[in-house]
Amino acid sequence: MKKRKEKSHVTGKKLSKSLVGGSLIATLIAITPYLFYLYESVPTTRVWNTFLFSYDSMDWEDAQYGMWLLTTKAIPLLLLFIWFFTNRHWWYHTLLVPIVMYIYQIMGLFNQNTKFVDESQLIYLIPVMALIIPTIYLIRARIFNKINEANKTMEELEDEFKISPKNFWGKVKEYF
Repeated sequence: MKKRKEKSHVTGKKLSKSLVGGSLIATLIAITPYLFYLYESVPTTRVWNTFLFSYDSMDWEDAQYGMWLLTTKAIPLLLLFIWFFTNRHWWYHTLLVPIVMYIYQIMGLFNQNTKFVDESQLIYLIPVMALIIPTIYLIRARIFNKINEANKTMEELEDEFKISPKNFWGKVKEYF
């Protein structure tokens, strides 16, 4: 009886953690439209001074425009990160390509020498794509080889290729 009670307690903790984590992620996704429109609270002056930092919009001459550019890159990046870290399919590594693209674009926003944003970014994505695309193809090929050799469904084979760390940091450590 005691062992059953302990097991129930552990299961309850896991469920509680899962519920809290899921609720936080769902809330974050739900408020993304509000996060996107935060740029409207930025003044239309060239230099935006706050008690935390000072932002100079340089060539754009409008801090609100600079923050609009940032939110158009940061919000999709945030949603891609959520999708990447919560995805359980075998192909989730392909999400690294748009993630790297958005990171590159955000870095370009803060580069003082850049007058044109999003220019020649494909050149910098080629090494990432050269790693990701063959990896995904090899995983796909292994799945279809297993299908031909065994009597398993696609879902069972996807489950074999899933890498499921116990928590968020476990998933982060998987890549670094």
